[in-house]
Amino acid sequence: MDNITHSLTGLALSRAGLKQFSPRATALLILSANAPDVDIVALRGGALRYLEMHRGYTHSLLCLPLMAALCVLVIAAASRRKLPWMRAWLLCCLGLGSHLLLDWTNSYGIRALLPFSSRWFHSDLNGLYDVWILAVLIFAALWPLFTGLVSREIGARTPGGRGSAWFALLFFVFFDIARFILHGRAIDQLESRLYGDAPAIRAAALPDSFTPLTWTGVVEGAEAYRLLDINVTGQLDLATAETFYKPTVTPALEAVNTTPPFRYFRYFARFPVWSELPVTTSSGEYRRFDLSDLRFGAPGRGSFHCIALTDHDNHVLGSTFTYGSGANLGWGK
Repeated sequence: MDNITHSLTGLALSRAGLKQFSPRATALLILSANAPDVDIVALRGGALRYLEMHRGYTHSLLCLPLMAALCVLVIAAASRRKLPWMRAWLLCCLGLGSHLLLDWTNSYGIRALLPFSSRWFHSDLNGLYDVWILAVLIFAALWPLFTGLVSREIGARTPGGRGSAWFALLFFVFFDIARFILHGRAIDQLESRLYGDAPAIRAAALPDSFTPLTWTGVVEGAEAYRLLDINVTGQLDLATAETFYKPTVTPALEAVNTTPPFRYFRYFARFPVWSELPVTTSSGEYRRFDLSDLRFGAPGRGSFHCIALTDHDNHVLGSTFTYGSGANLGWGK
């Protein structure tokens, strides 16, 4: 999830009672709750390198104890204070665990078992951010400031925010339990229907960041993927489904698949969708291949796209990965 959510979760854990566990507990929890995203340094190697590294080893269970130790060292050095090692390390393990747990709840997922397995784990409960969770965490963070002003005015003891922190954490838990139930209902709707006179090979219900009642359904059939809207309070309308047919394997497609961006993206994508279009550039006529993942958008829109350009002899003239739609590459739309 987003780093504001991770940070506020670390703050809520501290205020809920863990700040008494060790000196600098709040700093330890906030840092460790964000530490796995240190893989952002891979952006120095470009978008593809970051895609390859993101939510990899820094999000694995094997590296969690080591990263917790590094967080303790950073806070100890920054505060110039000796910390109770074991208690500080346990706090950081908890903060790191909260990060992995939250990232597991969304559709991007984590590779928790690296280096033993490169399998992605995702529960599809929350988006990369969720406005309801974020709003409650912000409330829990700011409420003590408001009540503190009131308390100082009347000469009462300033509250520490423990009650609001517990409220936010419990809301988080029960909200995701509710989402789990609603997600199951959305999956049931998808799996109860036939697509081209056959049941779905795979089906996923992807969350909406604004409402838990609305989901995006993705269904894989033998010949095509279907993208459709789901409202768990209504009926599934297959007439509104957007259909993306699986490609015919051609020499040009095989050549594109051998390039590094496409090789990795085919591993990363859960619902890979191809498009192939003729394009005209300043240097001639070519064919553009676009590979996207329906979790993040369809070809030509959304984000997370691999794009290649081939000539009439099926030679790959260029191949790249972009977090955008690729419209800015000058290779056609």
